[in-house]
Amino acid sequence: MRPNDMRIAYVINSVEGGGAASPVPDIADVIHGTGAKIRIFALTRRDGRALDAIAKAGIDVVVRNGGLKDHVAAFRWLDREIRAWRATHLWTSLTRATLLGQIVGTVRRLPVVSWQHAAFLKPANEKLLRLMARRSVLWVADSQQVAELTELRLRVPSEKLVTWSIFAADPVAPQAQAWREGAPFIIGSLGRLHRVKGYDVLITALARLQAQGFAAPVPFRLQIAGDGAEGKALATQIREAGLTNVELVGFTANPLDFLAMLNGYVQPSRSEGFCIAAHQAMQAGLPVIASAVGELAYTIEPGVNGLLVPSNDPEALAGALQSMLSDPLRARRWGNAAREKILGTYSRERFETIGRQIISRLAALQ
Repeated sequence: MRPNDMRIAYVINSVEGGGAASPVPDIADVIHGTGAKIRIFALTRRDGRALDAIAKAGIDVVVRNGGLKDHVAAFRWLDREIRAWRATHLWTSLTRATLLGQIVGTVRRLPVVSWQHAAFLKPANEKLLRLMARRSVLWVADSQQVAELTELRLRVPSEKLVTWSIFAADPVAPQAQAWREGAPFIIGSLGRLHRVKGYDVLITALARLQAQGFAAPVPFRLQIAGDGAEGKALATQIREAGLTNVELVGFTANPLDFLAMLNGYVQPSRSEGFCIAAHQAMQAGLPVIASAVGELAYTIEPGVNGLLVPSNDPEALAGALQSMLSDPLRARRWGNAAREKILGTYSRERFETIGRQIISRLAALQ
């Protein structure tokens, strides 16, 4: 089969902003560039914040009017849509979309390609994915660590596993302005207000610095951009800790502009896959302090372009923050090195080359 004859149904859990939906336009653009046709099928809408970017990219998208747990109804809908669109391949992302896509693929005798984005899987999901792993002709991991975990946990053989990082660096994206002497040093973070992002650990770390009487040579502020279920609990934690320089700024529709206003970045996550936000921060020329999880453990070189700390360790995180704040000029050098690393490692050319290779491999299967 030639790529021009391929009709790829890209099945995703939702069109929620951030997370696995955010790179969909770039991925779809590469697939479309090979000559293959592509349409997005979302099992539910959720907040719908990813729809604008998908529409601007000119990608067809169909969103089911359904919930998160009505799996039988979701399967029937997906089966009807796949049949009506005359798909030749299914491309799935995350557990629910992957399992339902694998079943539809088996029923319709269509090859299935499955993304793995998660460094952490719920035990039940891991078991189900392992049982169904052979239903996918190819697995695509979004990072080196996720590739290793996919091979280990799901027992996917290496010959059926490809790593395609879900981030393509943009050399003309907004860059952070250099910190100016006398100005406050602004640290930021982007992410859902969810326990996995570790913002409670970050607030605890800052409270410890305050209790220890740490006096940074320059005033500093922390801004967390995002919304989610943990918002009220985090606001209470900030207030009870007496942290007057910490702000929850809410959802931002322009994350790159938000990053460009910062002088440093922190990603205190308990678990990550690739973590696009932290890589975007490095792209902007920001020094990054991050938990040593997911792809961050590979990208960040401690003392060169940022600092790594163990996850869920407020004491270590407090020490890293103190190190960054104690020498803003050194932090700026880390940020410059971070940008160089990102532009060299995650180039658009490399991103597109790997995507085209995957499509060629799929085309050769039929």
